Amino acid sequence: MDLLEVMRKRRSIRNYTDEPVKEADLQKIIQAALLSESGKAKRPWEFIVVRNKEVLECLSLCREGGVKMLKEAQCAIVVVGDADMQDVWVEDCSVAMAHMHLMASSLGVGSCWIQGRLRKSEEGTTTEEYVREKLGFPENFKLEAILSLGMPAVKMPAYDLEELPMEKVRIVE
Repeated sequence: MDLLEVMRKRRSIRNYTDEPVKEADLQKIIQAALLSESGKAKRPWEFIVVRNKEVLECLSLCREGGVKMLKEAQCAIVVVGDADMQDVWVEDCSVAMAHMHLMASSLGVGSCWIQGRLRKSEEGTTTEEYVREKLGFPENFKLEAILSLGMPAVKMPAYDLEELPMEKVRIVE
């Protein structure tokens, strides 16, 4: 399958079965993140893999309105960036998130990007403060997002290339 086909089939999956994510698939998803490009090759990101169901349940309250897909997820990867190491940690972490999202899709694993940065928790704190309290990462590390992972409970159709909003593209010659 070529990369464009993987991108066409990648969808945000919020409902999962009880089937576990294979360890080999999880390793490939993590490897995809670790292969991500970053500004000046600083690699300011770190990845916290959460498999504990109680912790996933707790993390489901990290955003106002909740993110119930974390309750159903078999695991999640929390992506944080060292803001002291890299001024473009947000971009670097976002690239890693995108790589994991695409790798998960290519393996048939469902995933959903749960934005953490600039969001509030159910408790009224920032999502970052809430997640830091639960997982204990250092203050200089900032939360970018959480990628929920599980085997899809539903099959979503691939995007149709003919329906892409090409009016958003300008060509200067």
